Amino acid sequence: MNDRMLVHKVYHRLSLLCLTPHTLPFKPVQFPSALSPAHVRARPLNGTVRSLRTTAVMATSRLRNLVPVNAVASEDGSGGASNGSVSSTAATTALEDEEDSTLGVRYRLPPQEIKDIVDAPPLPALSFSPHRDKILFLKRRSLPPLAELAKPEEKLAGVRIDGKCNTRTRMSFYTGIGIHQLLPDGTLGPEIEVHGFPDGAKINFVTWSPDGRHLAFTIRFDEEESTSSKLKVWVAQVETGIARPLFKSDEIFLNAVFDNFVWVNDSSLLVCTIPLSRGDPPKKPWVPFGPKIQSNEQKSIIQVRTFQDLLKDEYDEDLFDYYATTQLVLASLDGTVKEIGPPAVYTSMDPSPDHKYLLISSIHRPYSFIVPCGRFPKKVDLWTADGKLIRELCDLPLAEDIPIAINSVRRGMRSINWRADKPSTLYWVETQDEGDAKVDVSPRDIIYTQPAEPLEGEGPMILHKLDLRYGGISWSDDSLALVYESWYKTRRTRTWVISPGSNDVSPRILFDRSSEDVYSDPGSPMLRRTPAGTYVLAKVKKENEEGTYLLLNGNGATPEGNIPFLDLFDINTGNKERIWKSDKEKYYETVVALMSDEKEGDLPIDHLKILTSKESKTENTQYYILSWPEKKAFQITNFPHPYPQLASLQKEMVKYQRKDGVQLTATLYLPPGYDSSRDGPLPCLVWSYPGEFKSKEAAGQVRGSPNEFAGIGPTSALLWLARRFAILSGPTIPIIGEGDDEANDRYVEQLVASAEAAVEEVVRRGVAHPDKIAVGGHSYGAFMTANLLAHAPHLFSCGIARSGAYNRTLTPFGFQNEDRTLWEATSTYVKMSPFMSADKIKKPILLIHGEEDSNPGTLTMQSDRFFNALKGHGALCRLVILPYESHGYASRESIMHVLWETDRWLQKYCVSHTSTVNVDPDASKDNSGTVSKDSESKAIAASGGSGSEVSNTEHEGFDSLPRSLLW
Repeated sequence: MNDRMLVHKVYHRLSLLCLTPHTLPFKPVQFPSALSPAHVRARPLNGTVRSLRTTAVMATSRLRNLVPVNAVASEDGSGGASNGSVSSTAATTALEDEEDSTLGVRYRLPPQEIKDIVDAPPLPALSFSPHRDKILFLKRRSLPPLAELAKPEEKLAGVRIDGKCNTRTRMSFYTGIGIHQLLPDGTLGPEIEVHGFPDGAKINFVTWSPDGRHLAFTIRFDEEESTSSKLKVWVAQVETGIARPLFKSDEIFLNAVFDNFVWVNDSSLLVCTIPLSRGDPPKKPWVPFGPKIQSNEQKSIIQVRTFQDLLKDEYDEDLFDYYATTQLVLASLDGTVKEIGPPAVYTSMDPSPDHKYLLISSIHRPYSFIVPCGRFPKKVDLWTADGKLIRELCDLPLAEDIPIAINSVRRGMRSINWRADKPSTLYWVETQDEGDAKVDVSPRDIIYTQPAEPLEGEGPMILHKLDLRYGGISWSDDSLALVYESWYKTRRTRTWVISPGSNDVSPRILFDRSSEDVYSDPGSPMLRRTPAGTYVLAKVKKENEEGTYLLLNGNGATPEGNIPFLDLFDINTGNKERIWKSDKEKYYETVVALMSDEKEGDLPIDHLKILTSKESKTENTQYYILSWPEKKAFQITNFPHPYPQLASLQKEMVKYQRKDGVQLTATLYLPPGYDSSRDGPLPCLVWSYPGEFKSKEAAGQVRGSPNEFAGIGPTSALLWLARRFAILSGPTIPIIGEGDDEANDRYVEQLVASAEAAVEEVVRRGVAHPDKIAVGGHSYGAFMTANLLAHAPHLFSCGIARSGAYNRTLTPFGFQNEDRTLWEATSTYVKMSPFMSADKIKKPILLIHGEEDSNPGTLTMQSDRFFNALKGHGALCRLVILPYESHGYASRESIMHVLWETDRWLQKYCVSHTSTVNVDPDASKDNSGTVSKDSESKAIAASGGSGSEVSNTEHEGFDSLPRSLLW
């Protein structure tokens, strides 16, 4: 499914109800700040001590926060005119806004033009039937309320569990299912709505039966009764849309902590259920049994990254077992139910293609307090379809000691799967380097294969040996399979052609290239669905021609941008024939799926049918069926434009060069109707995320297309087009380490050089005022933002850093793609950490972080400590901690408040910021980007219109001396 079809849109209901203890769905005593607004800590701009009155109000606020009350959000946000200026009304309420935000009194709403975009209704997700004759429209809601995130959750072994639902927490869901027949002319038949379940049901895990005649899904409700919120499995007839519960008993509920359910055949499902014998959850002892002790008296070398939500004690172990233990149940559509296997912590279940066997994975004790459950002891068994144990395939020990080097893996059997082209044949991989990527050995990985029930004395057969790390297999038949391997350090990737059923046919390399070299990417082979429900290589045949042809679906990266393609590829000769490509002049089109895959055997080229997507800079994505030999396209969707107020935005892919010669690119967005000659330079927001490369050539390659539709998510920087900002989106920030050099050893130098080049480009074009450029980013982009304000203060007026990490000594065993430890690369860790340069940050910085961030590298503590460091050096800074939010923000209240905070920051420290510029009054703006007196006046007028007063002096907290232009 195309990612754009799954873009998370927004919550369209405006009401933010005042919740009292009597209306809360949980006991307030358990959650003293359940719905309290964002906690904001701000340094007073004048540096003075707060008044006694303010202190008293703060104390009252703390008492008030003991009761989870959510005040109604302010509708006016920061106020301001539509051109992005700060109105005089907003200025008069600035002190009130500052006090309210500092005290954490309420959530805020952004300006109306931003709120309208975020509150637009979301588009449905699509799902096609196995026979490609029907399509589901899975209807979605907008952003969830904070009350959903505030529900209790258990943080155990690296997962977060909703104990009431017995699922992972914070699951999104569908609100309805519509079924459409896909007619021969490409149009859709009338909608059949799946019905029969109560209104208000939350729908998850929608799955087609293998024959396409039924749907299986789960429903749940947000009721107080303990059973109503648990997930029940339902099935629906596709022809009628009539739905009913799968189980006749009201006592059988889904356990979806790990797996959920799977179709075993056309009429039965294997379901993970909560054991009927399970009682109440274990109770935490008032007095601990003893101290918490960890020991390494064996002097083992165990290096792990900063994983979060780990088990802490025996009680956590018991609680994890309680929620994760599953009873597998085999259920038929006729109502027959049979428990199979003993209760255990099952993590996956995979039927064989012939439906005779089950591949069952589980984890068991001893558990760990330093690694998540993915590294717990793992057992893989082979069962018959009715639950009888045939044999144990492996029982892997606890894996606390996997090296941190990228490409390191667990020892023993891994990636155990069924061959997609066989009824019941297994394959797996075993490392030959003890899982340590730093060990130089040949071969590094070996692929084995074996029938489900081998003959007596028959051992596994070696299928292929690899010198790089195994990356997967695409199966066809005994004559053909493609094997993938790669190695991160060198960016090398190889594709092998093997004949699984012929020992006398030597493997050969089909592609051997750099994974960074997108221009040489030949594309990925398309797969077709088999009658058994598996996916194999789609082989195509030409009439009256011999040869084995595959379909290669590629992005088509070029110096002008991506031009996606579909090639007919002769795997024996290597010859290619381009049978389709995107319209590069106006549209961006991609091949989404193969639609003519319902039959066995090679697919005649004249019967080819594919699903494509089509979009442009201003036209949102629609889907088409394209059929051969006419290559006639039928449009099957007609989704409305998600934000018509920005339909005429201006978009351009720009290219420029870093001072060391590296080619850089970015996407420049300008507001609808903007004319640089008439309107002058705008305030500009630069939003990016660094990347690592091994070569300058690869770093300089163009990625993306100038014709792609501008997708705007609920926290996208593009929202500020509605506030008349120029947006430089995704300027490439390559951190290059050629040969044996490590990229991060020159991180700061390359980061600053990339930012300088980007700023110079937008100023040279006359679209950005040099004194009104802000920088921002999320996660590693926040890390980038803080470093730029520390090491390139001349470039930006302010910064927005969301959910970042700022002190790399707090992630001592690697971060991002850095796999050296703090003790191996001390100077790099220190130099890269903006925390160590807090004394250099003089420009305003807004820090935002989710209070429940689960990302291993970005503990909430990172923002807290960085803010304290900044405040300790008198920096102009603000910290917003979002209750109940994780690494990405989900609730409507939080997202709207983040937008309000960001808009307030940009209006105050970017739009309203000017500096005295020493220029020649007779000079004109030339190609160097120097701004003349007239141009500067025009810029000030453009950014400070609607009666706003714009000062020519520095904002308090900025550099004390006037800033001169560098260009």
